[in-house]
Amino acid sequence: MALTKNERRLRIKSRIRKVVSGTEARPRLAVYRSNKEIYAQIVDDVTGITISSASSRDKDISAAKATKSEVAKLVGKSLAEKAIKAGVETIAFDRGGYLYHGRVKSLAEGAREAGLKF
Repeated sequence: MALTKNERRLRIKSRIRKVVSGTEARPRLAVYRSNKEIYAQIVDDVTGITISSASSRDKDISAAKATKSEVAKLVGKSLAEKAIKAGVETIAFDRGGYLYHGRVKSLAEGAREAGLKF
C-alpha cells in the first residue's frame, strides 16, 4: 500500500533523527512546517531542554505582510538572534522530514545570515 504524505515524512524524520541529535555544545535546530505557519526551536536532546524558539506566530513576525518564504527567513533570523544571546553559535540542522527547499531552506538561510553555523 502507498504511504500518505505524512507517513512518508514521519519515516524520513525518524531516519534523520537516528543520526542528528542535539548536545550541549551543538544543539539541534528542529523545524516544523504547517500549511500556514512555520515553527523552529533549538533543543539540547541530552538534557531535554529547549534553548530558544521562534515561529511565524510571534507578534513582530506576524505583523510583517510577506510571503510564507519571506516569513520563514524572518523566523530563522529571529531564532538565530535568540540563540546567540543564549550562547549558542553552532547547531545541527533537523529539517524534520521536509525537503530542504522552499520555506525550510529560507529558514536555514535566515539563521545562517544572522550568525548561526551549521
